[in-house]
Amino acid sequence: MTEASHTPDYAPKGSRLGRKAGTRVFAVLGWVVALACVLPMLAVALAGMVGGTDTIAHLAGTVLPRYLITTVVLVVLVSLGTLLLGVGAAWLVTMTRFPGVRLFEVALVLPLAFPAYVLAYAYTFVLDHPGIVQTTLRQVTGWGPRDYWFPEIRSPGGAAVMLIFVLYPYVYLLARAAFLQQSAGAFLAARALGKSAWEAFWRVSLPMARPAIASGVLLAVMETIADFGTVSYFGVQTFATGIYTSWFSLADRAGAAQLALCLLSFALMLAVVERSTRGKARYHQAGKHHAEMPPADLTGLRAVAAWVLCAIPVVLGFVLPVVILCNMGLQSEQDLFSRRYIGFIQNSLLLASTAAVITVLAAVILGFYQRLRPGRSSALAAYMSRLGYAVPGGVIAVGLMVPFAAFDNALDAWMRATFDIRTGLLITGSIWLLVAAYMVRFLAAALGAYESGQSTVHANMDAAARSLGQSPLGMLRRVHLPILTPSLLTALLIVFVDVMKELPATLIMRPFNYDTLAVQAYRLASDERLEGAAVPSLVIMAVGLLPVILICRQVGRRR
Repeated sequence: MTEASHTPDYAPKGSRLGRKAGTRVFAVLGWVVALACVLPMLAVALAGMVGGTDTIAHLAGTVLPRYLITTVVLVVLVSLGTLLLGVGAAWLVTMTRFPGVRLFEVALVLPLAFPAYVLAYAYTFVLDHPGIVQTTLRQVTGWGPRDYWFPEIRSPGGAAVMLIFVLYPYVYLLARAAFLQQSAGAFLAARALGKSAWEAFWRVSLPMARPAIASGVLLAVMETIADFGTVSYFGVQTFATGIYTSWFSLADRAGAAQLALCLLSFALMLAVVERSTRGKARYHQAGKHHAEMPPADLTGLRAVAAWVLCAIPVVLGFVLPVVILCNMGLQSEQDLFSRRYIGFIQNSLLLASTAAVITVLAAVILGFYQRLRPGRSSALAAYMSRLGYAVPGGVIAVGLMVPFAAFDNALDAWMRATFDIRTGLLITGSIWLLVAAYMVRFLAAALGAYESGQSTVHANMDAAARSLGQSPLGMLRRVHLPILTPSLLTALLIVFVDVMKELPATLIMRPFNYDTLAVQAYRLASDERLEGAAVPSLVIMAVGLLPVILICRQVGRRR
């Protein structure tokens, strides 16, 4: 017998009872994690409904149409931009050969290291009215401020461009993987029937890769609706900025909850679409003995055009921003080694490392629960835990603040009435509630990394461990975790970097006077001190390069 489920159980009866108890423990813990992940969504839905129709009617007559239109415009622009850049670059580096193609295979992933708001700070410094580009233009031409037209960087279009440059790698990576897995048979058959290379790509290769491309675009769209730093700095009013404004500037908790409910509905709809699209993505994958697509050699003007097309997103999305930020940082008066900045770095590292450990621990519990008891119950728990990746950080923040603020206030009122003791806010505004928000937001990424590693652990290993009397915890500790160490380290790194870059939930939920590098960069940029904002932004970018380097190594090996 090769399957664990058919392997005889030679363990003593006591060991079998211990295994059942251990399995129940993992089941309970798995469902605790799953329910914790859906709590913010349930709280937002309940708070939005309790707010009444007057609040939503007021929002519908004032800000809601503007938020909706701007969000839809951003979604459309980012979808088109990431689609064209990602698919075009993936096709060129996969199916053609030109000077520098091996370098571009890896370099096209580098913009993932940047949060979009950092890119926004860099380009605003250069392209805004007092920036070097417009200043040089006025000096050369002698024009005044009103004598010429220049594209406005602080606009929905400018925000869309920033998001496109940092999000197109999602589409690029998935499209490239899909193109690599395609067999050459269908493409060559189309060419044999008289179709040009462009027609064969449009009618054969692109439809076969469509599910993977759609998944990449939907990932970019979900990041777009979750973005706060870029749209807030550019003054673009979306649902994400509206939630923050309602919560802090207007102190309208009901309005913030109902805006969060609108955004949550949109995000969950996209998550369902992405899930169904990903499920259909299997049909285009070829078998083991498929013929590889022969790449076409480009020469002359075609090679130059391919080189330029691949260089544009790399230069504009990574090289130029790094140069600009370094120049800005050198001109600033910010001292990265001052006591104040050391505090920002310590706060960021503490939050990121704590959240990474807790999130990966939750992923291990869920993944091992699925391994011990495969079925609808464990699959449902894992699915509920993955919903957080589609929910913007601002929505999660509101969903956690509303119930725990009510609990803290109720506890404080009871303690004063009963014992004349003021407890204050025990949970709200604490680091642990912020860490919980990070876990909900990024658990899907950690769970995906853990499950990819767990698939390499054969079921016979579990059967052997059980026959030797190992409990579920012992099997996890002595068999699974040593094998899964690389996957766990990858999951830790991914969550660590995501927390370092996260902004909206941190702004809303951080304890008083507890600032991170992302918050410091946002604050300095909001005060138009862009040179100062470059210093924490560079640190965030440098940390963001760590998982990108891992991805680049994997991309370089796949051919």
